Amino acid sequence: MIVPSGMSEQQVMAQIQKVINKIAPRYTFYGYTLEDIKQESYIICAEGMTRYDCTRPLENFLSVHLSNRLKNFVRDNHFINLEDENRVKVLQPAQLDHENSIVDNHEKFTLDENKLDYEDMQVIINKKLPASIRLDYLKIINDVYVTKQRKEEIIFMIQEILMEHGYEKGQD
Repeated sequence: MIVPSGMSEQQVMAQIQKVINKIAPRYTFYGYTLEDIKQESYIICAEGMTRYDCTRPLENFLSVHLSNRLKNFVRDNHFINLEDENRVKVLQPAQLDHENSIVDNHEKFTLDENKLDYEDMQVIINKKLPASIRLDYLKIINDVYVTKQRKEEIIFMIQEILMEHGYEKGQD
């Protein structure tokens, strides 16, 4: 790791750790723990020090560099590019806790007596979800931070879409 003149290695490490603790939690998503993202973030920041311009504040440089690299990682590994079918893509809901789930453990959607077919639900949501909330919806299903109020709005809208298409809330 390159250490800028006028700074000690400990000061650089402290700046990197500060930036990682601030940014990494925003990029936890399916298949990756916070610790995984923090480790990758440390490597990204250490490699990025070769491009650091000493005239800029280190924290600002690291924040922009890390955010951009993590956004690129999500884009490259978790969204389908129709022109490149050989890459493996993952785009599945990953919320495991009750608080963040789109359909919670107490309210299941049913159609007549049949259980909800998740693939059918996804098709309906993808067709009917307004563009204005699609980005936040993708963040939710990929475990990227969305405010609680916005998450509740999206969940309500999804429930409305599903009920319009014959799915009803019911108890298991």
